[in-house]
Amino acid sequence: MKRGRLHLFIVPITIFAISLASFAQSPGSQRAAASPAHALAAEAGKNTTPRGPALVNGAVQPLGNGAVRPWVKLDRDGNPTAIGVTFDEAALDGLPADLPSGQARTELSLPLPPQAAPFDHVLINWNPYGHEPDHVYTVQHFDFHFYLMSDRERTAITAKGDDLIKAQRRPAAEFVPEGYVYAPHSEEPRMGAHWIDPVSHEFHGHAFTRTLLWGSYDGQVIFIEPMITRAYLLTKPNVTEPLKLPARYARPGYYPTQYSVKYDAESKAYTVAMEGMTLR
Repeated sequence: MKRGRLHLFIVPITIFAISLASFAQSPGSQRAAASPAHALAAEAGKNTTPRGPALVNGAVQPLGNGAVRPWVKLDRDGNPTAIGVTFDEAALDGLPADLPSGQARTELSLPLPPQAAPFDHVLINWNPYGHEPDHVYTVQHFDFHFYLMSDRERTAITAKGDDLIKAQRRPAAEFVPEGYVYAPHSEEPRMGAHWIDPVSHEFHGHAFTRTLLWGSYDGQVIFIEPMITRAYLLTKPNVTEPLKLPARYARPGYYPTQYSVKYDAESKAYTVAMEGMTLR
């Protein structure tokens, strides 16, 4: 990701400049270890029967020394109950220590199975040295963007000229999650603008471990973004938290009411997921 400036607006009015220097691996930039990648690929082929609760897996891609795959869980009627990504322990090793020279942005885009609609894909960024503000986000961490627009639409965002006006156009208040505020000048190419929760723990004297942002473009909410440190993942967490939700959604569909970060000791794998999908 290009090293831009993300100015966070916090109550009382405070503006932080954040350089979203993020790196997510493209298939050609990472070498997946044979065993983990093969294990995830094998699991991806084990989609359960559509006659009952189902797990539908997307394509496996390399991440670090391991692999990652997107998925959607369905109920007996074929409705989504959760969407997420699963990656093995090896994915946390062999990650780049710096951004590639001469590249404005690198990213890993994971198409979700069609049953996840209105969610389309998950964009993963790896931040090897974090980003501003200092002593808040300047630690190694991942950004997991769950997008409500297509990859083609996302990559068309330039956040320049007339498109900057689109990127700065805010959704109506009823579509903004409760308590969230717009981060001025947070518009990023191939991403959109950012909204933050000013009561998040990292803004109140606690070390950043995980947090959750939302994103918008052209007056529409377009992504939900868990940000999670590598160090926190290494603690092998098992947490589920409720989301702060908007009063309305722009289009009908199944939307999450909580998100989770979990480690499974049996499979030695992590999941980052949007859960409690509810028809709105």
